[in-house]
Amino acid sequence: MSDTSSLISTLPLPDDTEGAVSSIGGPPPAAGSAIKLYARASADFEAKLADTIALLKAAAEEHPGQVVQATSLGVEDMILTDLIAKHRLPIAIGTLETGMLHAETSALIPTIESHYAAEGLKVEAYHPQAEAVIEFVRTNGDKAMYKSIDLRKGCCGIRKIEPLGRMLAKRTGWITGLRREQSNNRGGMLAREQDDKGRAKFNPLIEWTWGDVWHYVQAHKVPYNPLHDQFMPSIGCAPCTRAIAVGEDFRAGRWWWEDESAKECGLHVHQPDEPVAEELPPLVSSIESKN
Repeated sequence: MSDTSSLISTLPLPDDTEGAVSSIGGPPPAAGSAIKLYARASADFEAKLADTIALLKAAAEEHPGQVVQATSLGVEDMILTDLIAKHRLPIAIGTLETGMLHAETSALIPTIESHYAAEGLKVEAYHPQAEAVIEFVRTNGDKAMYKSIDLRKGCCGIRKIEPLGRMLAKRTGWITGLRREQSNNRGGMLAREQDDKGRAKFNPLIEWTWGDVWHYVQAHKVPYNPLHDQFMPSIGCAPCTRAIAVGEDFRAGRWWWEDESAKECGLHVHQPDEPVAEELPPLVSSIESKN
């Protein structure tokens, strides 16, 4: 690793990150507990799955050689990657290697390539511009994201938005793992949209529930980030992700020091006049339903 790469990837985590898991009231749950807690298919799961496959096929057909799955390496995106591989769809797989991901998240890149070696799947990893990261840290410090929303969004811009622009530069369509259930800000999103550059944006899992997600993972043995087993339903960069407590919503562990309305990095932001879903029930309802 070069000196520049080291500077990008070895910035310290916030003081309370290491204790985030224990803050839910006990030691990290045992491996596999996310499946045990949440895997529960909705009554119309098979219809949702069929619609998802149909939309992925349509994306590939409508944008031949010009569509990419922009995977966050979260569990939803792992399902889409699994479907792309199983149906041998000509859809590229790309991810943002921000330099601040958890080791468990970064490890999924080689895991995907080995797990789907028979399908020849490769993951395009897009890194931030080293000079921009170094200058940002030099100017604002290595914990700038906690100082203001503008600085946090500046960090996201360098590590996520600019690399995503390079991922999508020569493409006419992209695929995400967004679900309406994930947050109020995503409640009005559709299965088919256009981004601010006029590219087609496909959200094939938009109608899936958290139970549907883990049911598919269990049924098809999909590899996933072990941090999901530690009460992290939404996983981003390490300094900006913590475990959630029982009763908190899905994205409570992302940018937890900010106001709820600001909790987006800018990759998936709707205009203010677009509809927003009603407040979702807390995660505790999913847990109680399994007891």
